[in-house]
Amino acid sequence: MMIKKHIPNFITCLNLLSGMTGIHFVLDGNIHYGAYFIILAAIFDFLDGFLARILKVHSEIGKQLDSLADLVTFGVLPAFIIFQWISSVDPTPTFSYFALVIGVFSALRLAKFNVDTRQSDRFIGVPTPANALLISTLPFLYDSFPKTLAWLINPISLVAISIIMSLLLVAEIPLIALKFKDFTVSNNVFRYLTIFIALICISVLGLAGVPLLIISYIGLSILEGAIVKNKKS
Repeated sequence: MMIKKHIPNFITCLNLLSGMTGIHFVLDGNIHYGAYFIILAAIFDFLDGFLARILKVHSEIGKQLDSLADLVTFGVLPAFIIFQWISSVDPTPTFSYFALVIGVFSALRLAKFNVDTRQSDRFIGVPTPANALLISTLPFLYDSFPKTLAWLINPISLVAISIIMSLLLVAEIPLIALKFKDFTVSNNVFRYLTIFIALICISVLGLAGVPLLIISYIGLSILEGAIVKNKKS
């Protein structure tokens, strides 16, 4: 019984370990490795909650540990990815420090999530894993389209991305959560669209498709919110 109780927390610690290892590689100059460890951590982040439900071993310690692990993996790690990317294209350190705002707003986002009862079936603001996946895979998108996305290696552009995504973390914008109460198309059309776009983006572009997927996800969520609001008015 005691071992079963600690299994989800052990998986959460693997999430945290993935984040710390990713930070090591990124600070060593391997910013592409950040995405690999964020994806690995996202798998652990899913598994810890899944196992806690299956084993029925929810605990307050597990909840707090999960947030602390997510802060490192989905907050600090993406902040250092942008930090290192800016540093690699701009020899002056001025702009790179703006990237650290991602970690600060990720902490605010996670704290807000823990006390916000509105987020049971819908997210309010961009979830930290989605934000981390977008940021960490931007280098892959640039590698695929260097001429089209030359602006991505401009420090000002990277600072702007850091600030915009940080604000979206805590924005009062309802976002789609892939939690199905039923599987009818009429009640889940935007969820199915999100899944369809994910399959297309990943199958065609691989990791380079992740930023396009996250941007589409945010856009679909805003569109769905506008439609719901219009129906109520």
